[in-house]
Amino acid sequence: MSEGPNLPGKVEVPIPQEAFDWYDEYAHGLIDRRTFLARLSTITTATLTMAMLLPALLPDYALAEQVSFNDPDIKANYLTFPSPNGHGEGRGYFVKPTALSEKGPVVLVIHENRGLNPYIKDVARRLAKAGFVAFAPDALHPLGGYPGNDDEGRSLQRSMDRAKIEQDFIAAAGFLKSHELSNGKLGAVGFCFGGYVVNMLAAAIPDTLNAGVPFYGTPAAKEIRKNIKAPLMIQLAELDTRVNASWPEYEEDLKANKVDYTMHMYAGANHGFHNDSTGRYDEEKAELAWQRTLDFFKKHLG
Repeated sequence: MSEGPNLPGKVEVPIPQEAFDWYDEYAHGLIDRRTFLARLSTITTATLTMAMLLPALLPDYALAEQVSFNDPDIKANYLTFPSPNGHGEGRGYFVKPTALSEKGPVVLVIHENRGLNPYIKDVARRLAKAGFVAFAPDALHPLGGYPGNDDEGRSLQRSMDRAKIEQDFIAAAGFLKSHELSNGKLGAVGFCFGGYVVNMLAAAIPDTLNAGVPFYGTPAAKEIRKNIKAPLMIQLAELDTRVNASWPEYEEDLKANKVDYTMHMYAGANHGFHNDSTGRYDEEKAELAWQRTLDFFKKHLG
């Protein structure tokens, strides 16, 4: 039984890798909560109880604020945008550098399969802190927005029309690229489902996206991959067998279409290793991946 990392301040005993694998299945709807808890019960011990495991695996968003919403270097608010081919209207978290005095590079931030949670909002603030104009749409806006917990958020997003959600993000990309603060160069970064959306945007709107960074995201539909023009930085986790299974075929298509891409595989990392609110977080690898992301956007977005 292999062991994964701990989340500082949560569990002192190493967490078995199986627990992270089961959480990934649960988080992506492959098993239900009852099955997830039943499996966890098989690895509990006197020193690793269920009361210790659950807080380590489930997100604690109090840990995911690297940049405060009232940081003087940024200004944040919410904007709506039209989405005629999606749900009619979208809404997102818009963050810009306070010191921005002219047009600058813009980055779309795309959440996981549970709506605009505090971690993703913090990612948008980190981008603004680094000098980018960031916009993080909430796919759950048509249903009232992120409900405050991931379980309900997952259920809500699962109940929605996937094609319309994708159209909402396509509309958000166009809205952000044409924003009055945009220099006309659009980047996109996304995580899990959001990683898939970055890949999808690269293929679906190749003349709109200028650079994409999908974190552990599956590829766009095979028939549209030939359209990809934007340079991509693919961020993958070694232990994420579910997503990694799609990489060899995707890489073949990227090579065949002469796409400018780089893939980084983070050894010993789990799916979600960039998310600092759960036990999957790997600080060293997350910081490396994030610095690579910022450098990539600076290179391609100006």
